[in-house]
Amino acid sequence: MLPDDTSFITDEASLRTLHHAPMRRATDKVLRGLDQHCRRIISLSPFCIIATQGPNGADISPRGDPAGFVHVLDELTLLLPDRVGNNRLDSMINLLVNPRIALLFLVPGMNETLRINGTARITDDARLLAASAVNDRPPKIGLVVAIEEALLHCPKALIRSALWDASRHIDRAILPSYAQMLLDHVKGLTQEENNRQSQIMAERGLY
Repeated sequence: MLPDDTSFITDEASLRTLHHAPMRRATDKVLRGLDQHCRRIISLSPFCIIATQGPNGADISPRGDPAGFVHVLDELTLLLPDRVGNNRLDSMINLLVNPRIALLFLVPGMNETLRINGTARITDDARLLAASAVNDRPPKIGLVVAIEEALLHCPKALIRSALWDASRHIDRAILPSYAQMLLDHVKGLTQEENNRQSQIMAERGLY
């Protein structure tokens, strides 16, 4: 619980007094489209995080596939395939209300990241989605992202977290399995029903 006298910052001027002024290489690095460095990072990235904003607030979701799964259609346009998932469709429903989107690309072994901001539309166009097929199975839908800003982000966060350092990775056994945790999170979910739904998800596979 927070102390009753916890202080909060409520204006930009107060916030900036606590920090050094940003240097030019931070303020002026924003691109309005993809250059060769951005394209190369996207081609090497097997994982990105997307952020959307809907009527119920902000949402964030991971996306992953073999490196280069996000296709650069041109310097201002990306295609992000949507794979088999839990069918909550949180990000998609948000985009139907508010097309604003942000993406963060990560490349294993690289501490710098690539940020992209823009807008997105949902497509079911088979011509666009055919190139994203895996095991001869194209995605049902994808996101066409119109890029407004692209910028590199410095490596400090990943250095501090040692994200890629295998010696710092946990032993997964110290936490319960995903299915076990869901039994605690989903009120009224029985072990039998949990097992049944887990089997369905396994049968649907990754693609």
